[in-house]
Amino acid sequence: MSPNSPKKTSSSNTEKLQKILSQRGLGSRRELETWISAGRIKVNGKIAKLGDRAAQDDKITVDDKAILKPLNTNTPEVLLYYKPEGEICSKKDPENRPSVFDNLPAPKSGRWIMVGRLDLNSSGLLLFTTDGELANHLMHPRNEIEREYAVRILGKLTDAQMQELQQGIALADGPARFHKIKYQGGENANHWYHVILTEGRNREIRRIFESLNIMVSRLIRIRFGTIALPQTLSRGQSLRLSSEQIKMLLAG
Repeated sequence: MSPNSPKKTSSSNTEKLQKILSQRGLGSRRELETWISAGRIKVNGKIAKLGDRAAQDDKITVDDKAILKPLNTNTPEVLLYYKPEGEICSKKDPENRPSVFDNLPAPKSGRWIMVGRLDLNSSGLLLFTTDGELANHLMHPRNEIEREYAVRILGKLTDAQMQELQQGIALADGPARFHKIKYQGGENANHWYHVILTEGRNREIRRIFESLNIMVSRLIRIRFGTIALPQTLSRGQSLRLSSEQIKMLLAG
């Protein structure tokens, strides 16, 4: 091997490049795969390609800027945020609407990665983490992590409609159903229900109700996995999860 050859590492000590980058809080694996395909990533000075592996000690750069190695910590950093209606779930917006990222405290290291999304007119619990692997785990449909929502509709569901919503509805992007639905009461024409899903497709709850010609007037996420929205937290506020809460989230 010549002195200028790229450093080689044992395959037993290597991991997929996008996994290492995700662990260092740079984004989800899917997003990072596009960075690799675009030639933005180098390992030991050599442009990486999809399928490449690397070791934790390799010199990895993004756009020729070195990235930090992960901190030696037992648990990742996780933030809970109470999203108000009217905030978008992205950092940039051509209409300059307020973003959920505007009110977040700075992470101790890396950057915040959002776990799932809520649409503009929905509110409630959002999770952020600096650990891309954790974000990927929480969002992947195969893990079937429960998301619970409080939903307000105009009118009251019949028993037949309740049954249909749990058996399954045909949507444009495939069948969908509520794993659980429970009536929570109401006043006048407005009635509240709690529904549980184990996936996070775009506007899924609203589209499920719309398939029965029922419009949702309020939608609040109240739980994600083992983490419930604290009653003491106001809209626009956030709190960092404790190590115990994070361990429960990982286990659940």
